[in-house]
Amino acid sequence: MSIAAILKQPEAHKRTFALAWPMILSNITIPLLGLVDTAVIGHLDHAYYLGGVALGSMIITLILWILGFLRMSTTALVAQGHGADDFSAQTRVLSQGVMLALLLAFTALVLQWPVMEWGIPLAGGSSEVQHYGAQYFGIRIWGAPAALTNLVLLGFLLGRGMPKVAMWQLILGNGLNISLDLLFVVGFGWGVAGAAWASVLAEYGTLMLALYLVAKVLKQHDALAWSKLVPQWQGVGRLLRLNRDIFIRTLCLQACLSFITIMGARMGDLVVAANAVLLNFMLLISYALDGFAYSAEVEVARAWGAKKAEQLKQAVLLCWVWSAMTALIFALLFWGLGDWFISLMTGIEEVQQVASTHLIWVVMLPVLAFSCFLFDGVYIGAAQGSIMRNSMLVSAIGFFVLFWLCRDWGNHALWLALDGFMLLRGLTLAWHYRYRLRLPEQAKLD
Repeated sequence: MSIAAILKQPEAHKRTFALAWPMILSNITIPLLGLVDTAVIGHLDHAYYLGGVALGSMIITLILWILGFLRMSTTALVAQGHGADDFSAQTRVLSQGVMLALLLAFTALVLQWPVMEWGIPLAGGSSEVQHYGAQYFGIRIWGAPAALTNLVLLGFLLGRGMPKVAMWQLILGNGLNISLDLLFVVGFGWGVAGAAWASVLAEYGTLMLALYLVAKVLKQHDALAWSKLVPQWQGVGRLLRLNRDIFIRTLCLQACLSFITIMGARMGDLVVAANAVLLNFMLLISYALDGFAYSAEVEVARAWGAKKAEQLKQAVLLCWVWSAMTALIFALLFWGLGDWFISLMTGIEEVQQVASTHLIWVVMLPVLAFSCFLFDGVYIGAAQGSIMRNSMLVSAIGFFVLFWLCRDWGNHALWLALDGFMLLRGLTLAWHYRYRLRLPEQAKLD
């Protein structure tokens, strides 16, 4: 079927949007939470409060994003099991994922003290920024068991093609976080600690809701019995291999994003605070575009499980077109209203000026980056984690080389490197998809 014929199928567009729009809407609440955190803290008296939250949040985000393979691998393998109409395979992935999430959460709790003792001073920044960064991190880390388990439960719901259910899980959870944020910081005056406690309590509230939603699915299939949920070893090798590759991929991504915060902290409190504002804009863009990446993820996984190559190619094309259009809208939005958005985030005039000077890099970002988000979804759905890993390794090297070549540009060099990094990720994944991807009929599915 030709590209023009695919694009003229209204039913195909409806199916793409049926999967994408709930995730776009719910995903936006995730960076919205970060925006509220930043806006609430950014209107306190000093820039070091915002810098401290940026530093502590960077470390928490580093942990959660590195372990984000829990959501991605669960979605991919559950969706493939759904496409093959194998519910026992889906519950097996669920139970193995929860077991792994709790093990990793326990490890994170044990390692929190070395992180605060050595990791935060290594990141740099003023003594005030380090103090509030440690305070924020020391509270937020206790939400790790709930946060990591939530990733697995969310992945299970998404893999079964239940984006609306997952949407309400995310919206209600992040809505609770925002409400507690305003109550603790603005109402009670708890400052940085209030923002951290709001996130921890919201994680556990979200966990309660997620457990209820997953239990309903299991009950419908008569799979709520403990004997059917005890983790099994069958298929765990495939899960761990996929998790390993996504882990390395995410580690490289976080190394680049953390480098921006660390180098910004060494350039001064105003720079790290301004970068915190702009990075929240980047997260807003990425989470919104991830809605179409999720649509591709589920459609590709189903096609892969059912061994339907034509269905796979059609899903990728439709999601790519809509991702491109959404990216252009975001670019125009930040070009026209970027300074106004910055003023909403912080009332500190010096931080506003620094952020405005670097806004052009955020304007260009969605157009340069949409392909990498989209193809991440494609390769997660295909459970081809090694391709994502290799692309990220090449792109991360490009990030650091580009920064080093332009290092005399200061903070502009960081943002140039980030834009180039996103573009390189998209180009390498698109090249592999076009010339090297083995489609379902040709692939050996183990």
